[in-house]
Amino acid sequence: MNKLICEKCRKVYEFTGSMTCPTCHASEEYLYHFKNSDSFLKEQVQRIIQERKDLGLDGLVDGLDSVIINTEPHLQVPAATELIRTTGLSFFESFQDNNFKTIVLTHPDSASFLIRSRKQGLKHDNNPFFNFNIHPKSKHLPNTRFETFVFRTPDIKKYVDIQRNRGVHFLSDNILQGKHYSFIQTIPSEYTGNSLGFIQWHIDEKTYQTKQVESYQISLKKPKKTHLQNIKQLDHTATRVRAIDRDAAIIEFMELTNYHFDFAIYVKLFNSITNVARLSSKDFAMVFTSGVVPYKNDEESGPTEKFIHNYGTRVHHMAFQTENIEVTVSQLKQNRMEFLIDLVGSESEGLKQTFSKPSPSTFLVNEYIHRYGDFDGFFTKSNVTKLTEVTEKQ
Repeated sequence: MNKLICEKCRKVYEFTGSMTCPTCHASEEYLYHFKNSDSFLKEQVQRIIQERKDLGLDGLVDGLDSVIINTEPHLQVPAATELIRTTGLSFFESFQDNNFKTIVLTHPDSASFLIRSRKQGLKHDNNPFFNFNIHPKSKHLPNTRFETFVFRTPDIKKYVDIQRNRGVHFLSDNILQGKHYSFIQTIPSEYTGNSLGFIQWHIDEKTYQTKQVESYQISLKKPKKTHLQNIKQLDHTATRVRAIDRDAAIIEFMELTNYHFDFAIYVKLFNSITNVARLSSKDFAMVFTSGVVPYKNDEESGPTEKFIHNYGTRVHHMAFQTENIEVTVSQLKQNRMEFLIDLVGSESEGLKQTFSKPSPSTFLVNEYIHRYGDFDGFFTKSNVTKLTEVTEKQ
């Protein structure tokens, strides 16, 4: 049976003969046949860019400041320790307040990493992400998730006022005040399970501590390994989204930030599309990976939709820019890091990449990526195809 998607509310449904949307009752002019292609998305991009200008959102969202990864309480220190031993990140500070225990990891050229665990119980009522985590291969760690991307803003009050008038919902009624910053975050997206946070810094000296903090004594030492110095900033992350939500997820992200849809790589062999949104060629990139067609079963649907079936929509991997990538990956292996695939790509193709095995503490895969010279293609189709295939091993 044919599927229709409503441009107005972005819901997909089976065509039953009626030419009105059963969810929002939009008329026929808002409906089109569901098929993942770039034509509809590119039309929406122009609308969103103009809408951002008209609303005064241009310039209100800058680049990525930090990311928040939540873990089960007993896995918080192992998760932070693992990142310190496998990336260029180092321990910066730790603290606790009424809601969280937090470990902050930093790198001078990268977004900061806040590794958190909730204090006020681990039930659904205390975790707005809980339902996104209950899937066959993730339900044993129901509070573990890469939850939030935090972007800088020069005027958080103006941003929040505009977005609330558009109908955007936030997790708190008011903007939260930290020691050196103001902060707010959206409710989790129904398409990705991710939240977007927005932070306005009031002084140059950074601390992520809230105003009411208690001591949380953690000290995690960085191993004196020269290869870790080769691992630089967070380059991009990839969120797995359902085929039917691909357009809606990208549109939603663009409406909340100043990012734009850049390009998509189709790997029809594995029923997968890798979509890239960028602020500029120098900034962190947001990648969305979906199926070309929706999940049917594990045998026919390919590794992307199969991953979503088993783990839910979530961030699949975090990519770090890596110098001397051959030596670095070799040293990581000697230090007992396991990989899903050997390095793929070459200098003549413009880049090399690889995927680690997923972390038992976070479910996250580390990608190590190196682009040679003036290569500006971001990805190559051959590399994307090989890396998509190996996720089948998860």
